[in-house]
Amino acid sequence: MTPNSLIEKINAILPQTQCTKCGYDGCNPYAQALANQEADINRCPPGGLTGIQQLASLLQVPELPLDPECGTEIPLQVAVIDEAHCIGCTLCIRACPVDAIIGANKFMHTVDPELCTGCDLCVAPCPVDCISMVNANRSWTRQDAASARIRHEQRAIRLQKLSLQEEARLNQHSTQTATFNTTPTTPATANAPAKTAEQIKKEAIALALQRARERRQQAANK
Repeated sequence: MTPNSLIEKINAILPQTQCTKCGYDGCNPYAQALANQEADINRCPPGGLTGIQQLASLLQVPELPLDPECGTEIPLQVAVIDEAHCIGCTLCIRACPVDAIIGANKFMHTVDPELCTGCDLCVAPCPVDCISMVNANRSWTRQDAASARIRHEQRAIRLQKLSLQEEARLNQHSTQTATFNTTPTTPATANAPAKTAEQIKKEAIALALQRARERRQQAANK
């Protein structure tokens, strides 16, 4: 068996929730670590005991109990957004590894429960704590895993493309800045640094948080 085929077989066993609870940035990196004998087979809570047994059989190693440092095996959960308190910051959308969250900047977001893998990666970034995990009342199937894997890979391709586009834009901007560097400017213009996209984003989130606090205060005073 070639190294690549072994990684593929291991990855086919993993649940493709992309939760990173194993300590790796997704199921495929964990599969690579297993194939290289750099990780133990008991680091995937979503895969649970069944996943450990399948990995032990494939890799011909002893079964191990699930590593408690990685979490516990629990029923499938899905994320739910309290839309009344969502500020439309898109941080949860950027955190979702499988594009299961629908929304846009300054608009309310919602989670497609059929696509959500229960990874809970969207919970921590939410600045207003309006995302909770609830029981999905169904089991995670191999078909779910295959679909999640495709969405995760498509997302990675899209993000890579956007990264290259942003790099090209910055390079073009740098070239234009160098070209017009000799253009006279007023002291105020020359000394004022241009805001980055991240700074603009943080300011927008801060304003949205302020509006959210005001809404909650108004609701409490009624």
